[in-house]
Amino acid sequence: MDIPALFGSMVFNDAVMQARLPKDIYKTLKKTISHGTHLDLDVANVVANAMKNWAVEKGATHFTHWFQPMTGITAEKHDSFISPAGDEKIIMEFSGKELIRGEPDASSFPSGGLRATFEARGYTVWDTTSYAFVKDGTLYIPTAFCSYSGEALDKKTPLLRSMEAIDKQALRILRLFGNTGANRVITTVGPEQEYFLIDADMYTTRPDLIYTGRTLFGMPPPKGQELEDHYFGSIKPRVSAFMKDLEEELWKLGVYAKTKHNEVAPAQHELAPIFTTTNIATDHNQLTMELLKSVANRHGLVCLLHEKPFAGVNGSGKHNNWSIGTDTGSNLLEPGDTPRDNAQFLLFLVAVIKAVDEYQDMLRVSVASAGNDHRLGANEAPPAIVSMFLGDELTEILEALESGADYRNKEKTQMQVGVTALPHFPKDSTDRNRTSPFAFTGNKFEFRMLGSAFSIAGPNIVLNTVVAEILREFADSLEKSKDFKKDLAQLIQKTFHEHKRIIFNGNNYAEEWVIEAKKRGLSNLQTTVDALPEYITKKNIDLFTKHNVFSESEIHSRYEILMEGYCKTINIEALAMLDMVKGDIIPACIRYQNELAKLLERKKACGDYDVSLEGRLLGSISKLSADLLKKLDALEEKLSGAKADSDILAHARYFRDNICTAMAELRAVADSLEALVGNTYWPLPSYGEILYSVF
Repeated sequence: MDIPALFGSMVFNDAVMQARLPKDIYKTLKKTISHGTHLDLDVANVVANAMKNWAVEKGATHFTHWFQPMTGITAEKHDSFISPAGDEKIIMEFSGKELIRGEPDASSFPSGGLRATFEARGYTVWDTTSYAFVKDGTLYIPTAFCSYSGEALDKKTPLLRSMEAIDKQALRILRLFGNTGANRVITTVGPEQEYFLIDADMYTTRPDLIYTGRTLFGMPPPKGQELEDHYFGSIKPRVSAFMKDLEEELWKLGVYAKTKHNEVAPAQHELAPIFTTTNIATDHNQLTMELLKSVANRHGLVCLLHEKPFAGVNGSGKHNNWSIGTDTGSNLLEPGDTPRDNAQFLLFLVAVIKAVDEYQDMLRVSVASAGNDHRLGANEAPPAIVSMFLGDELTEILEALESGADYRNKEKTQMQVGVTALPHFPKDSTDRNRTSPFAFTGNKFEFRMLGSAFSIAGPNIVLNTVVAEILREFADSLEKSKDFKKDLAQLIQKTFHEHKRIIFNGNNYAEEWVIEAKKRGLSNLQTTVDALPEYITKKNIDLFTKHNVFSESEIHSRYEILMEGYCKTINIEALAMLDMVKGDIIPACIRYQNELAKLLERKKACGDYDVSLEGRLLGSISKLSADLLKKLDALEEKLSGAKADSDILAHARYFRDNICTAMAELRAVADSLEALVGNTYWPLPSYGEILYSVF
């Protein structure tokens, strides 16, 4: 396989544009991409025609404006290239107007009150910074999505706004350091994607997986992840074949799929890409999630992206590796060999420290969902308390600066592993901390709280904006400085001193940390319902409106959508539980009890037989079955009391405090019954069968 030739072969990328567009058109389009200048319709017509011709050669018959509404997944409406040419003939056409703008129905997507049902008009607008591509016979054009009155109805528009915000403020800082060569500051992301693969036949017999993406019932298997033998273990042939096909599909679309391996839990795996610009990385991650599912289907598998598909087994996250760089190739979070002497690096570092400390609530909001509530703090993912890991060396440097003490850079030592034949290699200056929510890992920060099903747009909108705000404060202060070097040192020192509470290099899973974090005044927003109200505080509204990332109405709409999504998710799960208990579990229990009762009667009729086993088992199942009915009635009663009202927060709290509790109680009884009812009678595949179904 010629991988370099395969890579990006289905993408209308820069090389294709340069080859197919007239030079003047190419230059104009590049200027639009890099500087955001207006694209004239005449230019758009030439680009559209070239794009159509290329796409048709790749087998495309349709085009679609591909966008990211606030559902968390992508949306697309397909139109063919055909156009009547008279005499019942057609030609293949695609205009600049069709390229630049589409018009899907906006009323059927979540808007959080931004649009009434009868106000249906919405627009998709070509995002020139993200390349078009061909997939499944369609030309996909990445677009933003807005309402008739201009409000952002998607995740891409505010992401692009946040990238502009941090670009503007970071350039102000660079100019203070005498950097006149950089024209843009860009945030980059490499999102590590975790997922589960199970056999499709197992999936189709589990209504809970079909309706909710997670198992609502299930006893732990005899063997789970206790032996740590799955992590980085040899990849099973069927999974390996899936991964090979997945990589090829991703490479065709220009996705930098780099690393693949088994994760901790049985049936769990990970894919990690190389860093790219945040906007592109977001598009690529959406593509990755789509292809994980479609390629799995080809192999008779189902890919589960829920944050916690199996209780008692590690859930799946998405580690958002975030950094800041310039268009000249400089990484602004690169400490270099002597970070103590790299004042620019230290200033950007303390800016991030201050941003995470002051806006820890918004970082928690950005990863809040009903699914992620099952995962955060479960000794497999960071806790709900936001903190930062810097490692010993950087912490010691900042502490020395704070106190005015001298700090000597530590020379990297050679690792000695006690085997002569093994080569020596330099030891990293600091260890890694896999329990930290926000860890520095050399030249980037790893935000580890995201759930696997998340769009990475939301967390990166927050990251970009909060850091932009602190850089704005720094620039406002330093631009007035009479003694830049002195004031810079004082600013770094003061910022670290005031915000060092957010730094914790220890074990985030320890109970002692919860107590210590409370003493430090750090927030502990344990559930989505605790976190989301922080979105609409004055401080956070001021933040986003100041940088034109969101309007106040756009913030409130997203708050409403997230709260509604939480309630709807739990409501669907509760209804699925009721359905499964009534239609599957209760009938199975009755059938098994009936068989036990018949056996008991036959043995009694035959005389001197020991019936203690049957009698005891029948009694236990009968008692649990009665309890199951009580818990079923209790959940139905709680659901009937879940009346939506104008107070969405009160509604969400009702679901968390009443419905979730009733669901947990119903599950506990059902799982106890699973342990007693014979396997041939129990209607659902067990955890063991599902997790070990792929070979």
